[in-house]
Amino acid sequence: MLISMTGYGQAHRETDAYAATVELKSLNSKTLDLTLRLPRFLLPHELEIRNTITKELLRGKVNLALDFVRPTAARAAATLNKEALVAAFHELRAVAEGLGLRAGEETLLAALRLPGVVPSAADARDAEPVADDVPWAELQPLLHEALGALQQFRRDEGATLTAEILGYVATIRQQLAAVELHDPARIAHVRQRLQGHLAELTSHEQFNATRFEQEVLYYIEKLDIAEEKVRLAAHLAYFEQAAHQPDEAVGKKLAFLAQEIGREINTIGSKANDATVQHLVVGMKEELEKIKEQLNNIL
Repeated sequence: MLISMTGYGQAHRETDAYAATVELKSLNSKTLDLTLRLPRFLLPHELEIRNTITKELLRGKVNLALDFVRPTAARAAATLNKEALVAAFHELRAVAEGLGLRAGEETLLAALRLPGVVPSAADARDAEPVADDVPWAELQPLLHEALGALQQFRRDEGATLTAEILGYVATIRQQLAAVELHDPARIAHVRQRLQGHLAELTSHEQFNATRFEQEVLYYIEKLDIAEEKVRLAAHLAYFEQAAHQPDEAVGKKLAFLAQEIGREINTIGSKANDATVQHLVVGMKEELEKIKEQLNNIL
């Protein structure tokens, strides 16, 4: 079964002391392109986190975000320091009255903007735990849980892509069978044309036996597509076999097989010299392009 490179996984844990969420997103990429967003206290563990993800995910553009919030720190950040507000308001009012101004709503708003009245975002960040507060070993299971969810998402998406891609392969098989069915009529038409050419050659006064043999061999080699049909059928069978391998990264192998399939289709089209076969070849090429497009997202 094919595995998609598109995936999403999330894990969440909430205690009285903190709430932590690990979120993983992945898209298609030729290599593993990993971006991490971590809180400061986990930066010493960045290499370990990268290695853990690298062992699980072979390819893809992967983004990890680990969000950590302390409910107590969040409440502290939103708490108004009433004593500081009252003191600041009285001081500003005294200054305003000393200048002959009237203290009112504007004075209160000015007091609210003074340091220490409402804790700032920097104050909240200062409350962020250090490494000793929350050990990485306590948060590490969240990473593995999110990775497991991402992998399951990739497998589910891969199952859908497998059915879709193999449907395109089945269509190419049907079109190849139609080529096989039409081939006797094509050969009969080619034979008729060849006999006409040969009759013209043998009736010529300066008939050259060597040239005659060359002409026959040329037409036989140029118009025979038996080997191409056999190879194309073999490539399609191998493609289907590889696509059914359980939980293996076969995207690159399938991309190579798709190139070989395209090579045989093109050769059949160029050698057949027949309108019906050309029409079927165009159909096979269309299905092959759909396969190649989907393979871009296969691990």
